[in-house]
Order: sequence, then C-alpha cells, then structure tokens
Amino acid sequence: MNDIILLKQGEIVLKGLNRSRFEGRLVSNIKHRLERFGKFKIYALQSAIYVEPKDDACDMDGAFEACLDIFGVVSVTRAAACEKDKDAIAALAKTYLADAMTQAKSFKVESKRSDKRFPMTSIQLSQYVGGLLSEAFPDTAVDVHDPELTVTVEIRDLAAYVHGTPVPGAGGMPVGANGKVVSLLSGGIDSPVSTYMIAKRGVETVPVHFFSFPYTSMQAKEKVLTLAKELTRYCGRMDVKIVPFTHIQEEIRDKCPEDLFTLLMRRFMMRIAHRLAVQHGCKAIVTGENLGQVASQTMEAMAVTGAVTDLPILRPVIGMDKEEIITVARKIGTFETSILPYEDCCTVFTPKHPRTKPRLHELEEAEQALDVEGLIQEALDNVEEVRVRR
Repeated sequence: MNDIILLKQGEIVLKGLNRSRFEGRLVSNIKHRLERFGKFKIYALQSAIYVEPKDDACDMDGAFEACLDIFGVVSVTRAAACEKDKDAIAALAKTYLADAMTQAKSFKVESKRSDKRFPMTSIQLSQYVGGLLSEAFPDTAVDVHDPELTVTVEIRDLAAYVHGTPVPGAGGMPVGANGKVVSLLSGGIDSPVSTYMIAKRGVETVPVHFFSFPYTSMQAKEKVLTLAKELTRYCGRMDVKIVPFTHIQEEIRDKCPEDLFTLLMRRFMMRIAHRLAVQHGCKAIVTGENLGQVASQTMEAMAVTGAVTDLPILRPVIGMDKEEIITVARKIGTFETSILPYEDCCTVFTPKHPRTKPRLHELEEAEQALDVEGLIQEALDNVEEVRVRR
C-alpha cells in the first residue's frame, strides 16, 4: 500500500504567472522541514503537494505533525494511492480506512476528479464506493448531511487517492516567498505574535533583541531565545541578533529629559534595526506595537519613533485587543514563556510621566546631547548572533 502525505495549497493557487515561484519555495520549505524524518520524494502537482516516503525507515507520524505547521499549507492528510480503477479504489478504501470506518458511527464518500478522463462522474464514483463500504461495514450508517467520517476519493493525473477527513494546516504563504524583514523581539506577549503573523504572510524574519545587562538578567536573554526557538516551529531556523543596549540607555538617562526616555530609546532601536535590515537584505522592520496600549504606542509617539528610518514599519498586531493577542500566543505556544517574570530593556529607566503626544523637534533637540552615531556604531560592533533551531 502506497501510504503518502497529501498537502493542499492555500492562496498560492490564485497566483498567476509567478505561481511556480511560490510553489517552489513551498516545496523547498517542506523538504527542509522533513529532513529529520527520513528520505521523501516531495513534488507539486495539480494544486497539491505530494510527500512520498522513499523507504520504510521514514517517520510518517513525525512528518505529518511537522507538515501541520508549515505556512502555505491549508490541509494535511494521510492518503493511499492505487490505480485509477473503481474496484481498486473501493478495495483500497475498505483496507486503508478500516479502523476509521469501524470507529465512526456514520460516513459518506466524496469524490473529486482532476483527471476528467476517468469514465465515472464524481457522484457515480461516490455512490459505487459508498455502496461497497456500506456492505463491508454494516454498523456504520450512511449520512450524506452530517457524517462523522468523510471518505475522500481523488482521481488525479498519476493515480487515485483515498483518504479520510483532512486536518487543517497553518495556512498563509511559504516563508521566504515575500521577502525578508527585521523583527523586534522582546520578552513580552506581543512581539512573538507579530513575528508569527508576518511569517505567515510568507516573510523570512531576522529577530533583533535589545539587551541591557546588568539591568536585565541573563534569564531575560534566555527567555527571548526560548521564544525564538518556539517560533521556529513556524518560521524555520533563525539567527537572533542580540544588541547590547545598556550604554545607550545610560546615556539617555544621564543627558536627556526623563519624560522622553522611552521615545528616545525607541528611536535608537529603530535606527539600529534599520542598519541591521540593510546589512541583511531586509526590506522592512516589524514591531509588536499595539495602538494605545502604552504611552509609546500613541499615534504621535509612533510617528516620532518611526521618523528615523525610511524603511516600512509593519505592525501586525496594531489593531488587535490584548485578549486577541493572548489567544494567538496560546495557540502558537509562546504565551507561557512570555509571562515568565524576567523583564526586558523596555522596563529599564521607565519615566514616571512619559510623553504621549511628543513633537519631533523636541526629540531631535534632546538627541543633540548624545553622540548618536557613536552609540549606534558601538552597539552594532558588539552584536551577538545566536542561531536557533527547533
């Protein structure tokens, strides 16, 4: 029996002349993700991706679970193939889905014909296979409206395929198909969610974390690396850039008005993120900013902090409320790590009364007391790179 994994593509099928580029990226991502589960033949055909084991040593269960987290895939199912003959299809359905048929209280058969040369219509094939399954499993009732099990028969170019109900995939678009960004990754709840959401749109991410030792602990740094590792489930391996931020914050504390501390700090973050983006071929900066959540996330505040870069600043969670963000964080597995009590640099030297409606000229005047370029270069010269894998 030819047991395979059948993956259905999402919005890639809506692409025009460049569709092959997106499919190629998706196939490449799947190959990379499944390397540790054995040797597979992976190829795209008729809006589906076929994952065929090359030998019995392949871990099909592990590969199946990994496929559920690959962006660009909307559904995943285990399937078996046979020749395009009605009796062969019915026989395969009876053997391949025997356990599922026995456990289910009701079923129906759905047929799809990509190969229109097959002599039976979809309805005729469904009725034929359904009748034989009903005879073979008399305790499982036929229910075409609300069945517990849907048996699917697909007539495709190379073979006929039989499978049960598909499992929803991660959706989105293949990581890397829509470019590369720098993503600011703190230890909070929002930034891992924003990184996940932009990766779901087919974007490769370069996480950047600003670290203020000894004001923030080594546990805070490890917390962020743990978050990055949890994100690799969806984003693939990543190189986290750890930027030393202590000296910059101390200079701001010593030489600038207290109510502008946070805004000045974020302007430095944006400048450094811009330099790292250019260095690594990234076309935008991603943040976890959420409109109105804190003082530095008013419209006026975001305008002055973003004024130091001409790169697009993408804010995937800007319109979500906190409960919505937490729901996504729980779904992707980052929430429990994010709430660990290790603070990041954003909590260092927090002003008692932060400015919520700043004016750009006020920030620029305050920065005249700082060696802006020297501080940026010092931080860039000491960036630590940590590669994280799942």
